[in-house]
Amino acid sequence: MTRRRIFLSFIGAFACLLGNVVAQPVPDHADVYPGHSYHGEAFNDGPRQKAYLMGKTGNVRFPITTKSKDAQAFFEQGVGQLHGFWYFEAERSFRQVAVLDPDCAMAYWGMAMANHENEKRAVGFIKKARELLRAAPRRESLYVECLTDYLLGTGDKKKRQQKYIDTLKTIYTEFSSDIEAKAFYVVRCWQFKVGPPTASLSDMLDDVFKANPLHPAHHFCIHLWDGANPQNAVGSAALCGEAAPRIAHMWHMPGHTFDKLKRYAESAWQQEASSRADHAYTMRDRVLPDQIHNYAHNQEWLIRSLSHIGRVHDAVALAKNLIELPRHPKFNPGTSAGKSSGFGRTRLFELLERYELWEETLKLADTMYLEPREQPSEHVKRLRLIGLAHAGVGNKYKLAQIISLIQKQSTKSTTPEPKVKAGGKGGIPTLDASAARDNAVKELQVIEKLLAGEGKEALDLVKALKGISQTRLARYYLQAGNQAKAEQLAKQASDTAKNQVAPLASYVEILHAIGKDKECAEAFDRLRKMSGNIDSLATPVFRRLDAIAKELKLPADWRIKTKWPADFGKRPPLDSIGPLVWQPTSGPAWTLPDVNDKPTSSSQYAGKPVVVIFYLGYGCSHCMEQIQKFAADARKFRDAGILIIAISTDAKDGLQRALNGEKKITLPVVSDPTCDVFKAYRAYDDFENQPLHGTFLIDADGLVRWHDIGYEPFMDAAFVLNEAKRLLALPIRR
Repeated sequence: MTRRRIFLSFIGAFACLLGNVVAQPVPDHADVYPGHSYHGEAFNDGPRQKAYLMGKTGNVRFPITTKSKDAQAFFEQGVGQLHGFWYFEAERSFRQVAVLDPDCAMAYWGMAMANHENEKRAVGFIKKARELLRAAPRRESLYVECLTDYLLGTGDKKKRQQKYIDTLKTIYTEFSSDIEAKAFYVVRCWQFKVGPPTASLSDMLDDVFKANPLHPAHHFCIHLWDGANPQNAVGSAALCGEAAPRIAHMWHMPGHTFDKLKRYAESAWQQEASSRADHAYTMRDRVLPDQIHNYAHNQEWLIRSLSHIGRVHDAVALAKNLIELPRHPKFNPGTSAGKSSGFGRTRLFELLERYELWEETLKLADTMYLEPREQPSEHVKRLRLIGLAHAGVGNKYKLAQIISLIQKQSTKSTTPEPKVKAGGKGGIPTLDASAARDNAVKELQVIEKLLAGEGKEALDLVKALKGISQTRLARYYLQAGNQAKAEQLAKQASDTAKNQVAPLASYVEILHAIGKDKECAEAFDRLRKMSGNIDSLATPVFRRLDAIAKELKLPADWRIKTKWPADFGKRPPLDSIGPLVWQPTSGPAWTLPDVNDKPTSSSQYAGKPVVVIFYLGYGCSHCMEQIQKFAADARKFRDAGILIIAISTDAKDGLQRALNGEKKITLPVVSDPTCDVFKAYRAYDDFENQPLHGTFLIDADGLVRWHDIGYEPFMDAAFVLNEAKRLLALPIRR
């Protein structure tokens, strides 16, 4: 029996995951579109490439009924990935178990567990698990039955949740060596908000850690105490990443604990480790960063933490990298506030203003980093920042021009405004487009009057400002002559932003300016104690402290080296986890024949950008539609210096039909009937042994700068062209 037939025999039973389970696989898939899963729509977006044993995904022991050592290894890898909430990869591991042992009921239990957040899919998996139980041992039967009762049961959901965790309790009571049941009990109690109080659940985790000190359930301890008392999770925060270093989320979660405790250096380390783990994974497995659920959230949190501790240059570089990352209509549309491009823009604006990087702002003003947006509020935000920058370098003429531009800015929009939570961020209220425009004008007029020496007039305007940070307001009040108000606001800002270096540096400066020397020295001493991560004293916010440091007889470099506290745990070198920024990787080399059996090689495109389209033969109508769309724009691609080639699953006769048919292909086409190149580029479903659609942008150095792999071809040739122009103009960050 072929590997494909084996797979069909076990997975065909839930061709329809929405409830109607089919008993036998359908032998003929002629009615299924090429690239689509044979098992229904739910599988189109699931993991479609085979799993591999990654290592370092959690030290767990979960014996199951199987004769395959590899199936056991993949199963335990999947359990570790479940503990790290890496559900997509967990499902892949469990699907690999099913390939190796089609009769393994626990493989399908694992797939259902990996769809904890997608109950419709989980139902189909758990039905199959139950079918396969047969003479399974009691322990495995209990695992399957408790999840079956929860997913398929009727009545009150809370009662079903309670019954679920009660059965998990039965498992760890009857099988005392099964600490996984206890770990799952704790996390389900936390997720369902049922069961014992937090302290009791934490005690149960201590039992797990006595048996296995580096169990990945340290992750659950952090969640238990995240909203209550994060200090109680410091021990687990120190061990969580070490417990499963291959899983980015396991590095990320300790960052929650340290951030809540305002230990921003430790938080930044954790988020950076998570970022590097994500980059190692995405670069190895050819995944676009924003295809990872938590990626953009982790990155923007890392940038915030770096800003808090003064690693300004790294923070700016990472914010710019987020803006640079490949965009995709599904995963990272360029205007989405919650994806990399949106987060990158938001954090970059904050950094440029907070650290008064005015020269950098003006350099970026007409680039993609600060590009105009259609929403009026974004226009105002951009113009305000540029106005602040012109004022910062003393260009009164340009400042006046910006004020005029903002005054003329319409607040009507045909494009939805970015969604912002009520109350704004950092305690600063959110203003609507009209109020933001008027406020920006007033603020820049305040600066205009201060530059002209009109302090009294400026003071009258300052009082009407809204939505401005306390640190910035404090400087305006100081320059306008109201020292008491300036000191009050600067103190409030530094107290609110405890352990953040920028507000405290501004407070030091204001105390010095108003002659409070003792308080200034004390504040400077506090700043020095948290200064070890400041990456440059030449940054304007710190450069203005040079004279104060000299008066206090401090060294020119007044920073004090950071010492990690003992409770931070063992930390590997960050470089050993992965690279700091995402980088494109090389596309595999290939040589394939054209319709005349003449070999065509990827090396022939060296020095030239090329779009490579993997299509599923002349018989795929969707593929032919895609090819026609790209062929119609081929001249535009050539004008941009980009070539296009198509790789087909057809043999020679299929290529001839494509080249000579009614809708003949006018692009260069080569043949890959064995799908070896499809597989090399991961445009292939290893579980179902069928090729997938793929579109790749490869630059002149052979690096894959953008791609789309899926059950349907990527149709938007104009998007690919515009994205290619944007990406190919960017440098490769190392």
